[in-house]
Amino acid sequence: MLRVLWRIREGAIEDIVQASGEDPPPNYKTVQAWLRIMERKGQVDHRQEGRAFVFRPLINRGDLHKLSIRNLLTRYFTGSRAELLVALLSDERISRKELGKLEGLIQNRRRELS
Repeated sequence: MLRVLWRIREGAIEDIVQASGEDPPPNYKTVQAWLRIMERKGQVDHRQEGRAFVFRPLINRGDLHKLSIRNLLTRYFTGSRAELLVALLSDERISRKELGKLEGLIQNRRRELS
């Protein structure tokens, strides 16, 4: 839903349903419910235009990624970044290239904190 709003900038529920590009399109009431949940979470806002509510995103992609990572850390790794990193490094699908990139990021962060 946020991807659609980022693309169209703002829209009523019907605009969002049509702009989703899904076939079949999402149910109007389902979109309405998701927008209300996202509004409670501070991700979208609305204003009234006639009888319609026009929704707009309050967060950008980067903010959403940060919120998602924090939620992942809290929900599955008791807030421990080390536990998350151990889980990532334990995955047999990680490539040498990805390991090298992680090593570089850790080294850069160490220098920033020194």
